[in-house]
Amino acid sequence: SAELCLLPALATLLPPLPGPGGPGPAEVGLGGLPAELRTAVRALVGDLDDLFSALGLREENFAVGALSRIVAAELASYAPARNRKRTATNKASVVFVDRTLDLAGAVGHHGDNLAEKILSVLPKLPGHKTDVMVNMVELTALQTTDETCSIIAPGCLAQPNDPAAKALWESFMNLKQKEAVMEARRHLVEAASRENLPIKMSMGEVTPEQLSSYIKLFRNNLKALENHCGLLQLVLATIQTLKHPQTSKWDNFLAFERLLLQTVGESEMPSVLNQLLPMIKSYNERTKDDYTCEDFLVLLVYIYSVVGEIESGKELDAAEEEVKKALAKAICDEPEPSPLLQKIT
Repeated sequence: SAELCLLPALATLLPPLPGPGGPGPAEVGLGGLPAELRTAVRALVGDLDDLFSALGLREENFAVGALSRIVAAELASYAPARNRKRTATNKASVVFVDRTLDLAGAVGHHGDNLAEKILSVLPKLPGHKTDVMVNMVELTALQTTDETCSIIAPGCLAQPNDPAAKALWESFMNLKQKEAVMEARRHLVEAASRENLPIKMSMGEVTPEQLSSYIKLFRNNLKALENHCGLLQLVLATIQTLKHPQTSKWDNFLAFERLLLQTVGESEMPSVLNQLLPMIKSYNERTKDDYTCEDFLVLLVYIYSVVGEIESGKELDAAEEEVKKALAKAICDEPEPSPLLQKIT
């Protein structure tokens, strides 16, 4: 979007996590990092220099976190960057922040943002880190209940050639979810009117079913499909996200995170873990509303991130041991472990 640029090639670049013996790398330079990480840092510095060259920037670097300080220092001493700064006309402040300093932000569910939900719940587009697969079956006469139907190529979110879709994506990123869904309806109604499709505009709350009924109007009209293909893909992404079971779980997560924040304020970590324990259920015991193993890992990352320093002791060790046992059992009982669980085990 106009305000956000992602560098997917560097999606796996993470600061080294602190080992069991205490905090992570103190003030080490680039030379103190593992070879793979050194290469990634150099690649990042080169990419950033290319990006700043394209924008004609003369930057001032600031850093928060150990790895960020290394990246900022490398960029400051990078020869092409020094040459660029002599001639560049635009000034900018660049702040580097270690990703591991905001894990609570990355795993929390506080954002009322449609773009975030779409990117979280729909399956990734193969080979992409920042785009998703949108099921396009609804736009065809082929009506199948097979989720994995691969006859029809998936749609995606990147629609650079469709001005309406680009505008709609901006509103997905910048508006609250309710407003963004209303924007989706408005764009769809305008597109249908332009194609003289028999659309009945309805007021009130927008439901996924209502958006689906509008989408069906385009189905047998090839010209309309072609003219608005980008927009239709974004609206289908919206419908599929709103209907997705993970989206209804989103509010459960949010409620539980708020409860945790209150509990952490009032009591010790062991009691928080003991609250969590009965909710860890194996595959055979779970209903669709229960948390999966991955959901628990996300919750645990959230809890430990917001708590900060923890006083260790017998009570905490016992509580952690129980949670570990329950999680290990749940992971072992998964009939088809997800790629993440396979990686962990």
